[in-house]
Amino acid sequence: MLRHADIWRAVDALAAEHRLTPSGLARRAGLDPTTFNKSKRVTREGKPRWPSTESVAKILEATGATIDEFTSLITGVKGRRMIQRIPVLGYAQAGAKGFFDDAGYPVGSGWDEIVFPDMNDPHAFALEVTGDSMEPVYRDGDIIVVSPAAGLRKGDRVVVKTKDGEVMAKQLLRQTAHRVDLQSLNPRHTDRTLAADEISWMARIVWAGQ
Repeated sequence: MLRHADIWRAVDALAAEHRLTPSGLARRAGLDPTTFNKSKRVTREGKPRWPSTESVAKILEATGATIDEFTSLITGVKGRRMIQRIPVLGYAQAGAKGFFDDAGYPVGSGWDEIVFPDMNDPHAFALEVTGDSMEPVYRDGDIIVVSPAAGLRKGDRVVVKTKDGEVMAKQLLRQTAHRVDLQSLNPRHTDRTLAADEISWMARIVWAGQ
């Protein structure tokens, strides 16, 4: 049986495979950027709203995907590659209590979800960028996917949360047993040096899309 949620999962998965958010996929296909927004997936009366065959045809043409490939995404499997559901949170909310445990893994309620090709990290999460503090690398509305399981090395872009609840996205310049040096992505913002015991967790940004 074809389910409403499965169709939308396939749209989200197709977007993720091409390093796009659903709104970015809509723009690439020449559609209104809000076509695939969460709010457009149900009517005002709460009834399921399905993507039109025309919009599906346009995103297949825009990405070069075949109908068979799209159908495989509906089932949650493309070839042998699974699709992972990743919790997503507004960047401004990330500093609040109740969204991460001590290891930096997402917990609690209040998260939305996106689908993404499986990265073998069950604790991966996504943040929606707000404001201009990360320009020109990441802009307002971009989605960044963060993997706590990914190894860290000099030059990586990372999300850091301090024990005081401050959340920042920076480039890792240097890490020792006692301190971490971070470079701002936006040259108008200052670089930071943090003592190791000031940091609650730090994890690598593995993907970003518009």
